[in-house]
Amino acid sequence: MTDATSAGPIKIKAPSPGRYRWVVVWLLFAAMVINYVDRQAIGVLKPTLMQEFGWNETNYADIIFWFQASYAVSYLLWGRLVDRIGARWGFGLAFIIWQIAFIAHAGIRGMGGAIAARVALGVGEGGGFPAGIKAVTEWFPKKERALAVGIFNAGTNIGAILTPLLIPLIATVWFGSRDNPAWQMAIIILGAAGLIWAPIWFLIYREPRKHKKVSPAELAFIEQDPADPAEKIGWLKLLTVKETWAYALGKFLIDPIWWFFLFWLPGFLGAQYDLDLLTFGPPLIAIYLMSDVGSVGGGWLSGQFLKRGMSLNAARKLTMLICALAVVPVAFAGMAANVWLAVLIIGIATAAHQGFSANLYAMPGDVFPRTAVGSVVGIGGMIGGFGGMAMAKYAGYVLDKIGSYTPIFVVAASAYLLALLVIHLITPKYEPAKI
Repeated sequence: MTDATSAGPIKIKAPSPGRYRWVVVWLLFAAMVINYVDRQAIGVLKPTLMQEFGWNETNYADIIFWFQASYAVSYLLWGRLVDRIGARWGFGLAFIIWQIAFIAHAGIRGMGGAIAARVALGVGEGGGFPAGIKAVTEWFPKKERALAVGIFNAGTNIGAILTPLLIPLIATVWFGSRDNPAWQMAIIILGAAGLIWAPIWFLIYREPRKHKKVSPAELAFIEQDPADPAEKIGWLKLLTVKETWAYALGKFLIDPIWWFFLFWLPGFLGAQYDLDLLTFGPPLIAIYLMSDVGSVGGGWLSGQFLKRGMSLNAARKLTMLICALAVVPVAFAGMAANVWLAVLIIGIATAAHQGFSANLYAMPGDVFPRTAVGSVVGIGGMIGGFGGMAMAKYAGYVLDKIGSYTPIFVVAASAYLLALLVIHLITPKYEPAKI
């Protein structure tokens, strides 16, 4: 008979660190669903509004341009404010502002009203991602941040899926008709329903150390990374750090592509395949379902590379390279023979964008102390917003003068490889920022 002690030491399974941090992620996910319903509504309603108000592509581009301008500036300001007042108040306040601004869209009566409503929406929505990334940085260690960002960022795709379902349903089936959609009612109902999220956020969200639901084991898991310096870091100092510019220029190159997908895809499907408010829903849903897979998958993939022993530098950049290569075929989307081939090509590109973006969003938390994350995200968002403004003008010009989406898709195809090249040249080692 074998002595029991000869089997070696008994392995005791470590206690679970707890999972309350994922409640925070799902709250952020829900907010991003609402955020993108509000943001994408004008894209879904584009054909209706252009017909009702007599807008051309340049007029529509101007409305998007002013939203982007507002979003860019407020993104920067929110980033700084969030570092001062924290994610709880920062996200909650931003949410209330953007939701009220969205409801105000029901009062649009022409270009002036549309621009004013979109500017107000941009002021609020500019706080979403700085506060969201700040919350993830507070609640997750580095090894889980890309996945956490990918999950809450996936809410944007669910919002983009729900918008072409809910707006036609409310505007044409429930309160209007195909020829006379009650688009104002759709905005009021969706806006009012979304406001329910705000009190839930304020009731639930606290910093981990102040939260009664967080066990000591989970708090230790969350705080496993080395402690950050306590000092506040100013904007001017951050602007002298190369990692700030790696993140910001990456955002400048990829954000405009996502804005193009978000605001012009319904118009593309309508112009290219004769779809309308009631028929472009299924293609858009398919595209954004694929995007969701990319959002979660991109964060998951870099996490798997880390588990297999890759450095943070290699794991993040290899994932971004895979995503960048997957976008390249979108150059041919405008030449697709049928709508579902176009959906496949564009869906792969949007999924790859989200995977790339999940890893890029993780960068500030990877290389900056927590006290600077909101500010860095704000700087990057502002620079990305400037890129979005340029894309709006470019898309409006190309569509009015050339009448083809292909030049825009060609730009989209190359943007991610260029972004990764810029990031790698600026931060070849992807190490903690020297501040």
